[in-house]
Amino acid sequence: MNVAVLLLLGLGLLGAEGRRNRCYFNRTQEHCVCYNLSEETAGSIIQCLAATVVEFRGGELEKYIAFPIRDLDSSAIETLGSLIIEKVIIADVLVPEILLARVLRFFSYTHVKELAFDSCVFQGTGDWHKMDGQSLPILSLSFNNVTSAPLMGNDQAFSSLSTWLDTLQELAVTSSRVTSLPCAIGKVFRALHTLDLAQNSLGDGSLTPAFCQGAFPQLQVLSLQHNNLTSYHSVCEGVQLLQGLQNLNLSQNKLMADPSSSCQWPASLRIFNLSHTGLEEVLTPLPPNLEVLDVSHNHLRAMDISLSSLKKLFLSQNLLQAVPPIRNYPMLDTLHLDNNSITELPWDEVTLLGRLQDVTAANNPYSCSCSGAGGLQALAARGHLGQGWPQNYTCQSPPGYQGWQVVAVPVSVLRCHRAAVVAPLSVALALLGLAG
Repeated sequence: MNVAVLLLLGLGLLGAEGRRNRCYFNRTQEHCVCYNLSEETAGSIIQCLAATVVEFRGGELEKYIAFPIRDLDSSAIETLGSLIIEKVIIADVLVPEILLARVLRFFSYTHVKELAFDSCVFQGTGDWHKMDGQSLPILSLSFNNVTSAPLMGNDQAFSSLSTWLDTLQELAVTSSRVTSLPCAIGKVFRALHTLDLAQNSLGDGSLTPAFCQGAFPQLQVLSLQHNNLTSYHSVCEGVQLLQGLQNLNLSQNKLMADPSSSCQWPASLRIFNLSHTGLEEVLTPLPPNLEVLDVSHNHLRAMDISLSSLKKLFLSQNLLQAVPPIRNYPMLDTLHLDNNSITELPWDEVTLLGRLQDVTAANNPYSCSCSGAGGLQALAARGHLGQGWPQNYTCQSPPGYQGWQVVAVPVSVLRCHRAAVVAPLSVALALLGLAG
């Protein structure tokens, strides 16, 4: 039998006979999906040898717990090294940890860089001692909607896997009901730069132990989206030891302000996502060197803070009635104001908005007075209004223009800005009088 098939058998990927027990190869995407393979139908897996992504769905792995897994000979190792598979996905199966522990080391002979488990149940305990000192090429590991034993008490497994985990760069554990991370686990992942813990059950008190001194020393990107976080101050305290953190996602948590919070966010933080957090005001203090701030989909009525390094500000889906003072953001190049309660863009702000590269302000209840329509038309003429112009810019008032597209409203410079015309005309007439 082909060595790749032997390897997949060892991984416990071959399940019971089913209605769809074969592999399907998409040559355009170089993606191969196998459903409920059995030993009798494993021949169809040969077509997956030309794929870069191989996905296995379904199966009954328990009956392979006693399956004999032999060490590979030199020809088998050479064959594995010739495969182009870069990502393996295992989904919708019960995974006995004893099987996983036996065969994980075979990945060291492949070029697989990503390993993902989706909707799996991990059962039992594995004998991980054969992974002692074993390095693997896998740099990205993800678990989505998985069920397993608590992380506490798995010290032996983490110790045996430490050589590999010490080089892992990306880890995702999402939608898996995680409530805590032991401090010791973070100290194993010494090269990890991206950690995704979205859609779990982490609370305010779980962050400080998880991100203790020495944990995740290289972490740059952290997603805590959609957990049970409520205290802005506690989150700040929980991540303040991550001195290399650059990107933090706290979206879809119900955050509340804390009285007199003095916690300082890591100075390295550049991207901060506070969208969908129910904010009625901008919480402070903010990271001092922010370049990207997303506070969209909240209940903000004003944005009156100053951030000298901010480049991108996302304020869509709020209750803003006016454009925030652009002078407070001297480095700003992107501003999104869609779906607020803004009625006009004042002329003094239009001049400043004109220096931005990306401005969107669609679906606001515009008053199509001189400044209301004229400001938008002036920005559009300079090419600074992005997606949504002109179809999503309509007038709500005055009654004569209600329902009109802003672009169609007649705006006369002479009628709307008499001072701008009269002053130069007066100067010109005075000069002519002197010349006479």
